[in-house]
Amino acid sequence: MVDKEWNSNLYDNKHSYVFKYGEGLLDLLKPAAGEKILDLGCGTGHLTKLIADSGADVIGIDNSEEMIEQAQKNYPSIQFEKMNATDFSFNNKFDAVFTNAVLHWIPEKEKVINCVSNSLRDGGRFVAEFGGKNNVNNVVKAIHKNLRSSGYEQNISRLNWYFPSIGEYTALLEQFGLMVKFASHFDRDTFLDDGLNITDWLDMFGKEFFDGMNLSEKLKIHKSIAEELKSTNFREGKWFVDYKRIRILAVKKTM
Repeated sequence: MVDKEWNSNLYDNKHSYVFKYGEGLLDLLKPAAGEKILDLGCGTGHLTKLIADSGADVIGIDNSEEMIEQAQKNYPSIQFEKMNATDFSFNNKFDAVFTNAVLHWIPEKEKVINCVSNSLRDGGRFVAEFGGKNNVNNVVKAIHKNLRSSGYEQNISRLNWYFPSIGEYTALLEQFGLMVKFASHFDRDTFLDDGLNITDWLDMFGKEFFDGMNLSEKLKIHKSIAEELKSTNFREGKWFVDYKRIRILAVKKTM
């Protein structure tokens, strides 16, 4: 799993579109009063709170200590725990496991799905959205090209996002006893807020690619990436990121 450091304040204040887009995923989850729900990769807890507002008994987990601390400050009445998405378990089963914008960070997808399946009661549902095939493809190509041309080809392997097709991912779910009820792959070009540019996005979500560089070298490569992306990812005076998303609803088969 990616051992990523997160700036929770920057995440909340400048990249809030991540969880704001996730609000629509709650329509697929349909949380109900009295249900036990797990928010996998809860971040700073905003979607966890919306689930709790339905009357559900919700627990949020995340691998980032900083995110969990901020979530607990934001919503002290909700239970948050630091746990790894590839190795978590609970004594009681959940009616649903929910996750937004998390699974593309975790190449060990089989371990995650196994934990999800083991955490659900029979008939329990798994609702997820994450980066699908060709997600941020323009950005990835520009990063890789400029790392190679700058003599940092070895840095490419420092961050391995997982962007599957629907066919690949739904087949994995079925292997672990989850029957897919709904699956969608769709484009969602996302404009950056508050005057952010593509280099701000790189600092937040792709910083591992540039670890070990001095500041001047990193800024030089950032500038080159931005220049290359301007023709594809800049319009109406704003930067956008070429997101491709997968949404999934699956149900654990009754044994």
